[in-house]
Amino acid sequence: RVGLRVGDLLDSSFPERLRSLVEEKNKVLQAMSAETLDADAVVAEIADAGQFLAPFIADTIPLLHGVLGRGQSILLEGAQGTMLDIDYGTYPFVTSSNSTAAGACTGTGIPPHRVDSVIGVVKAYTTRVGEGPFPTELNDDDGKNMARIGNEFGATTGRPRRCGWFDAVVARYSVMINGVDAWAITKLDVLDTFERIRICTAYEVDGERIDSIPGNIRAFAACTPVYEDFEGWMEPTTGATRFDELPSRAQAYLRRLEELTGVPAELVSVGPRRASTIRVSERKDLASA
Repeated sequence: RVGLRVGDLLDSSFPERLRSLVEEKNKVLQAMSAETLDADAVVAEIADAGQFLAPFIADTIPLLHGVLGRGQSILLEGAQGTMLDIDYGTYPFVTSSNSTAAGACTGTGIPPHRVDSVIGVVKAYTTRVGEGPFPTELNDDDGKNMARIGNEFGATTGRPRRCGWFDAVVARYSVMINGVDAWAITKLDVLDTFERIRICTAYEVDGERIDSIPGNIRAFAACTPVYEDFEGWMEPTTGATRFDELPSRAQAYLRRLEELTGVPAELVSVGPRRASTIRVSERKDLASA
């Protein structure tokens, strides 16, 4: 292992180690007839960054466990998503790390038994950046409208996100892997103007109906969605501050998502502002369940 980590910036041997790595990479660049790197310039640039970062560098293991020891809470936010996990996602169309809930433990040093709950963040429809199987993808006006209303562009890359109807098969798969205790369902308001809203409840592949994701990526790419249709609520949800203020059809849609995934909704957002988040844990139908 020759990679350099942030903590290495504080070590006196860092410039020498970095220079050695640059020289190794230059051999590869030369073999590819590409422009090589100036080792002195790279070392100087990283040294400047190291000086800036030095006050913020710490051993995070005792830091986090000190917080736990004081009985304080830690909120860990995952990047990417289950279907981009290098082990459990749509390989090879994945990221390079474990982006599932278990990855929070390997990435922070917090042991699994200290995790109290897992909240799955999911949109009221489905999006994906980049390539890979996407059974509910919409290449029609509905998909274009989702992208436009939801401002669906990659936060880092700026690439347009592919949009489609909610995929309950993928959601159930995510529940199994992550142990999701509750949903935070975002962007419900994006669906406010759709006359018909669909939920994928299963797949069909080679004439067979299946209720889970195939382990073979080619079979997954060949899946067609089995849909359940809902009448759209056709009225704005953005002003709602409680679950019972949502249109009745929107409430029914959310309840069906819970039924199909086996997980209750804890939060529902109807806009980008903090005040647009509805806490639904005290609604009547959930409290009596």
